[in-house]
Order: sequence, then structure tokens, then C-alpha cells
Amino acid sequence: MRTLRSPKLLKTEVLAGLVVALALIPEALAFSVIAGVDPRIGLFSAFTMAVSIAFLGGRPAMISAATGAVALVIAPLVASHGVEYMIAAVLLAGVFQVLLALLGVAKLLRFIPRQVMVGFVNALAILIFIAQVPELLGVPWLVYPLVALGLLIVFGLPRLTVAVPASLVAIVVLTAITVFASLSVPTVGDKGELPDSLPSLLLPDVPVSLDTLQVVFPYALAVAFVGLLESLMTAKLVDDVTDTRSNKTREAWGQGAANLITGFFGGMGGCAMIGQTMINVKGSGARTRISTFLAGAFLLLLVVVLGDVVALIPMAALVAVMIFVAVTSFDWHSIRPSTLKMMPKSETAVMLATVAVTVWTHNLASGVGVGVLVAMVLFARRVAHFVTVDRTVTGNDADATAVYTVNGELFFASSNDLYSQFEYVLDPANVVIDLSGSHVWDASTVAALDAVTEKYRRRGTEVRITGLNEASGLMRERMAGKLP
Repeated sequence: MRTLRSPKLLKTEVLAGLVVALALIPEALAFSVIAGVDPRIGLFSAFTMAVSIAFLGGRPAMISAATGAVALVIAPLVASHGVEYMIAAVLLAGVFQVLLALLGVAKLLRFIPRQVMVGFVNALAILIFIAQVPELLGVPWLVYPLVALGLLIVFGLPRLTVAVPASLVAIVVLTAITVFASLSVPTVGDKGELPDSLPSLLLPDVPVSLDTLQVVFPYALAVAFVGLLESLMTAKLVDDVTDTRSNKTREAWGQGAANLITGFFGGMGGCAMIGQTMINVKGSGARTRISTFLAGAFLLLLVVVLGDVVALIPMAALVAVMIFVAVTSFDWHSIRPSTLKMMPKSETAVMLATVAVTVWTHNLASGVGVGVLVAMVLFARRVAHFVTVDRTVTGNDADATAVYTVNGELFFASSNDLYSQFEYVLDPANVVIDLSGSHVWDASTVAALDAVTEKYRRRGTEVRITGLNEASGLMRERMAGKLP
């Protein structure tokens, strides 16, 4: 409401929505080709996703539309069973996302380390840049000076004024040059036929049977997970850029509802788009749902009413805008020699693993999954070395007592070799294991303590375990002697 009452803020939102709409058109067309569907499906999906998430989502100013990640997941299904089965999969994916939101999937974000986020952002920037390379190969030489001019505008204009988004100026200027100079260069119209009518409601024409469910289930589950992961990670990134908080649970079920709406309009589904979101938030300065809604509304208006005009936009203009997004999105600080020297090698390895897998597979879910897995393994390995066992002997002869002081967090990685830290042969008849500086986290530790006490028992040595905190004591009391 504050934005609607302020002409200056409203202008920013309106122009941002227009720029994003222009950037969405070639992307939606390209993703339609990847998925193997009619270009109209990709464009209508972008419209329904953007407009729906503007009302339902939990992250203002974030853009959702048809995406390459979802297109890659559903492409095999379209090839093997056709568009109707794809629509059924999108609808089921929407249901899964709503259910996952209700189960609290958004809370899992806390387990994604910062270096995975850095790798996620850097990988996205690289993928956005790589996606522009085909537009620069095998094209008329005039494309290159046009791209250079576009880059000069998007990087240079903000130094002079931010009254108008530099991305919009670049698109308008390059389109005017192309049209008035009658330059023969690739345009948006070359990407595919633009629709001339509105989308309509429909239900997928598939048999309602267990066989159909078996076909669409794995694809629906993959779309649900990939879409939620990309959306929640992008929401977290926008939180950092705007210094505001978003409702991740609402964003999760909002994505599910948006996919349901898109499916009922015959769309290919989608999720948050990092490139267009960065154009909206970072490049254009948008901060509210107004820009998201207008991006979808302008998209429909442009392709249905002004399709002939939009078709004239040179791809060089959009390539320049997307290169700008890639360069500004990349975390250059993360690869500075000073940063790499300061950062622990394990942290750098997590970031590089995330980037490498994401770029190699073109799948953000795979990259983030591997990054989290590498972080978990390295963390467990590091924490395991923090456990220390110190031995002291008090008293003499029959009254002698060996006291073992254990410090550190005891879990499967650190306690599996705990039994090897004791001098069973050399110890006197009395042994005390002091755990006041430790915490027992799992059954592996309880089993390890059982193994230690059993080894001493066989030698006739009395063992007392002391210093357990309340939680550790309850765990040991519940499981001690009951584990093989």
C-alpha cells in the first residue's frame, strides 16, 4: 500500500515488471524447446506462475515462471507419453509441494551451510552466462557490436542515473537501432511463434488409474523437490540482497498452489527464477509483489497484444542483460586469493563441489545435494578429531585408580574408535571414566561405552562412568546393555 501511494516507488515496480517480462519471453520459449512442448505452453506457464506467486508466495519481488530445471525433469516424460501426462505430473507435483510445506520442509534450509549458498549463487551465475553462449555462436557479426553496446548501457548507465532501469534502456535502444537500421540479426520472434489468445482451463486427458500414477509419480516428485529447492534457495538469496525476511513455509505451499494453477491451465510448471529475480531486485530495484504481478501481466499483454512488436527485440539486447545479471550475481569475493587463503580448505571444497556438480549436471538440486553431503562429511571428520581422552592414575597398588577424562562431542564419527583409547592391560583394578566434558548424542556412543566396560569386566576391572549430563544419562540408561 505504501508503494501504491508513492509515484516514485510505483514507477520502480512498474518498470521492473516490464523489464522482467521482456526477459521472460525468450527464456520461456527456450525452456519450451528443452521440454519438447509448444512455445505457447512455456509462455502461458510463465504468466500463470508469476501472477499466482505474486499473491500466494512468501517472498515479495521474487519471480517464478517456467524454468530450465523443471523443463529438464519433464522432457523425458513428454517424449515418452506426451503433453497430457506432463500436465498430470505438474498437478501432482503441486500437491506434493503443498504437502511438503505442511510437513515443514522449509525448516531444512537451516542445514544448508553458507558455502553451499555461495556455490549455489556462483553456479547459477555461470549457468546464466553459459546459456548466452549459443546466442553468440554462428550469428551475423553485427550481433557482437550490439551486445557490446548493450553491456556498455547496463554497466555504465547506473553510474549516471538510476531513474530508469538500465536493462530497459538497453532493450529499447538496441531494438530501435535494429529496426531503423534494418539490421538482419536474430530476434525474439525467431525463437518461436507467440500466442494470439488467452490460456484456458482444462483437465489432463489421461486414464485415472494406478498405471498412470506409476508413470507420473517419479517425475512429479522430482519436479516438486527441484522446484522447492530452487525457490527456497532463491528466497534466501533475495533475503540477503534486500535485508528483509521471507516466509519460507508460505513460499513452499505457494509454489505448490502456483503449480496446481499452472497445471489446470495446461502449463509445464515451474519455480523461482534466479536470473529474472536478480533483474527485478538487483537490476531494477523492485521490492514488492507488484513487480512480480506486473511481470506476469505484462508478459501476457506483450505476447498476445503486442506480439509483433516484441518479436522485433534483438536477442543481443537480452543477451547483454543476462550477462550483466551473471556478472553481478557472481560472488567475486569468494574467489579472491586473500579469501581463499583465509578460508579453511574444507569450506572452499564445499563451495567448489557445489559449483562443479551444478555446472556439470545443469541441475541445481544435484549441486546443492552434493554440496551439503560434502559439508556433512567434512564436518563430521573435523568434529571427530576434537574428542580427547586423557589418562591419569591416582593412589598406589590396590588403591590405585585410573581416571579417563573424555572431552568433546561423542557421536558415531568420534566414538566408533573410543574403545581403543584405553589401556586395558596396564590399568589397575579401578577405572573411572569422566564424561563431564562430553555429551552423548547417539546409540553408537552408548554401544562404544558398553564395549569399553565389557572389555574391563572380562579382566575383572571395576568401571564407573561419571559426569553424564541429564540428557546423556537418560540415553545411556535407556540403551545400555541392550545394543549388540
